[in-house]
Amino acid sequence: MAIESIAKTLGTGSGIDITSLVGQLVDASFANKNASLTAKDEKLTAQISKTSELKSSISDFASALSQLTAGGTLATQPTSSNIGIVKTTRLAGATLTGLNASVEVRQLAQGQVASTSAFAGGAATVIGEGTLTLTFGTATVADGAMTDFTAGSGTPVTITIDAANNTLQGVANAINAAKAGVTASVITDSSGARLMVKSATGATQAFELSGSGALASLDIGRNASGSTINASAQNALVALDGVEVSYPVNSISNLVPGVRLDLVASSVGTKVTIGSTRPSEALSQAVTNFVDTFNQVYKLVKEAMDPIDGPLRGDPVAKDLLRQLKGMTLTALLPATPDETPVALADLGVATQRDGTLRIDTARLAKVLTTWPDQIEAMFAGGAGLTKVLSKIAESAVGKTAGKGIGEATGFTASLINYGKAQDKVDALQDGVLVAVERMRDRMTQQFAAMDSKVAAYKSTQSFLDQQIKAWNSDN
Repeated sequence: MAIESIAKTLGTGSGIDITSLVGQLVDASFANKNASLTAKDEKLTAQISKTSELKSSISDFASALSQLTAGGTLATQPTSSNIGIVKTTRLAGATLTGLNASVEVRQLAQGQVASTSAFAGGAATVIGEGTLTLTFGTATVADGAMTDFTAGSGTPVTITIDAANNTLQGVANAINAAKAGVTASVITDSSGARLMVKSATGATQAFELSGSGALASLDIGRNASGSTINASAQNALVALDGVEVSYPVNSISNLVPGVRLDLVASSVGTKVTIGSTRPSEALSQAVTNFVDTFNQVYKLVKEAMDPIDGPLRGDPVAKDLLRQLKGMTLTALLPATPDETPVALADLGVATQRDGTLRIDTARLAKVLTTWPDQIEAMFAGGAGLTKVLSKIAESAVGKTAGKGIGEATGFTASLINYGKAQDKVDALQDGVLVAVERMRDRMTQQFAAMDSKVAAYKSTQSFLDQQIKAWNSDN
């Protein structure tokens, strides 16, 4: 008889709810085992969750600080007394101390701009086929005409014009496609369409454009009566503290050390003062933000390491992370310096409280920012100081994944792998218990079915005997 059929008829002979009885006996047999495995699974789940949280928290903390310090907002910034003439930008990694310079923009750099005569047929005007030759060099321009030209050392560029691009617009497209150092466009007004060609900035970017056959109508340069030089190629002329220098571009780096000057307009005789400003407010805010974030991360780690119910109280990685966080305020962020010069967070007025979190002595911080501004900037420099220390702590805690040539997994990465393997083993044991439960249930069901059958037979015999005895008594 199938187990399902047996289960349906159980108890019909004995009158006992054998299905319920078997279920209770089986559950009782495996209750302790199931409870133990469930507890282990819940513990591992909590460990995996908390490990992932700590790994993410310390990584995000280090990444945020790294981005902040790399952005340059915590470093001394250059200033300009007239941003309408010169704008300033601090170059990456530059240290700006005692910055004081005078800049006069006498001339902006520009490229040569030339345009042809108007074609009444517009951009679709068919010019012809052949070649255009583009030559770069230096030129002399007067009243819109090129009076002299000296070719540079570069090789002239040849641009082929055929039936596919023989219109004015097609020529402009062919020039741009050649990527020869100039850009071309077609400008249209009531008189027709003109080809306009423009070069990059710098005196050596003057050019001549000569065409073969019908394309000669697009000639630009000496003796080209059909075109106009609208702007001549020239260098920027800048006087630094009275000394004139020449540059082919309007963005000049390190003329003033550590600073990029962006020339906006020329103004002969106007002196623009280049100075610097300390980021005291930004640094103070950075210290506050660091302490606030540190306290959040520290509390998470400490909670996870609680000796009574902390899910990671036995995890060596979490233990080491907590130890390193506790020592951060006393960790030297700068090389050895003279006595009383700040080198650690504690010197800035960042103190450790009884519970391990940090607090700021604002008066001490304000004094340090005023007295030792260079040292404070160095502590918050990108890739150095505090950023470097926290990054090392985060790298150690996060760890690495095992792989070919890099050894075993480390840090929280290793912890997650180990917890995952342990949980897989628990899952396998739970699956094994389920199989054992069903086997016991089947075995006991069959055993009780046999018993129930015998009880039924005994009852049938008892009933027969009862009837016989009643019959005998009736005859008597």
